[in-house]
Amino acid sequence: MHVLILGGGVVGITTAYQLLQDGHDVTVLEKEAEVAESTSWGNAGMIAPGHSFVWSSPAAPKILLKSLFLKNQSLRFRLSADPHLYGWSLRFLKECTAEKARLNTLRKHRLATHSQSVLQDVVAREGISYDRTTSGIIYFHRNKAALDNGIRNMRLLESDGQEIRVIDADEVVRREPALFGSRKLIAGGILCPTDETGSSSKFTKALADIVRSRGGRILTGTRIVKLERDGNRIARVVTDKGDFSADNYVLSLGSESPLLARRVGLSLPIYPIKGYSLTIPITDPDLAPKVPVLDEHNLVAITPMGDAIRVTATAEFAGYDRSHKPSDFTFMMDVTRSLFPKGIAYERAHMWAGLRPMTPDNLPVLGRSKIDNLWLNTGHGHIGWTMSHGSARIIADLMSGRSSPVNLLSLPLAAA
Repeated sequence: MHVLILGGGVVGITTAYQLLQDGHDVTVLEKEAEVAESTSWGNAGMIAPGHSFVWSSPAAPKILLKSLFLKNQSLRFRLSADPHLYGWSLRFLKECTAEKARLNTLRKHRLATHSQSVLQDVVAREGISYDRTTSGIIYFHRNKAALDNGIRNMRLLESDGQEIRVIDADEVVRREPALFGSRKLIAGGILCPTDETGSSSKFTKALADIVRSRGGRILTGTRIVKLERDGNRIARVVTDKGDFSADNYVLSLGSESPLLARRVGLSLPIYPIKGYSLTIPITDPDLAPKVPVLDEHNLVAITPMGDAIRVTATAEFAGYDRSHKPSDFTFMMDVTRSLFPKGIAYERAHMWAGLRPMTPDNLPVLGRSKIDNLWLNTGHGHIGWTMSHGSARIIADLMSGRSSPVNLLSLPLAAA
């Protein structure tokens, strides 16, 4: 069977790999000059089932309202003329009940855990190098009340099999000595020892090379113009480099998926949420972090990534605007400097902004669409790197008529 995959980010390339493993012919279409050059490039790099909590929580509406007046909120809502923003936002608010947040978090954690297992199998099989760390991730808090609340929240994931360890401030610093000078800022933390990190971009590029070496085609610099439908099937994909047809199609275009889907009568509950990141060179490895940490008070994630660190923060409802300016990074830069004042070349920070493809319940749109030969693997939100491998394996299993080890009844299969 020939499968045409629309999108060459981490989700599209992992899907191509898994389908190729099952013996299918695969072709990937990607508009950028290389794979993993959009959202897959600048993310936090965390493979983190321990970070599976959904954004659509009871606290979210108040944070979004405050963001209209205050600039230092982790979630920022910007008024827009785009009607799709308000329809999506209403669906998001409906997910912000305690019970829905609990159920969606458990569903997300189940997919994330399965996905990490698939990733580990691929890494063991292929020997891919991608700045991987396996020392766990420390989620630290700055006061005891927040730590106690964080522990209560983590018990939900623990009930679903997530290993957690509550550690005091001294243990945080013992595990990450570069935090020694910031000891007074830390009340304690939660270590998820099985969480890991690595460069999504490096992994995806290496996996793409493997796909090519085994007969898969990856056509970069190819912009998709539209899908053409013949009855209840996709007949072809029209691009600026010609038309392409296949037996099955997989839509994995992240935030651009709903734009293309609308043209064939599908409405996908995906909206772009802008995130910001800094990639900063390390000048002294002895003074820079070696263990990934997440400052839960400021929601700033700091990840060692080879000879640099990756700093990520902020979720901004800004439509398809990828623009940024230096002031957008001031807060996250200040937080990072306060924790790691030495050993990092802050003056050489690379600033980046990308779009997270978010759904109201924070779960991907996954499975066969209402169009017979169009499959959906998109909308992975803020932990797409974490969930990509399992999602790809599920699509490959479903397309081959096999059951999945993940309980699909707990996941929102595509019905668009």
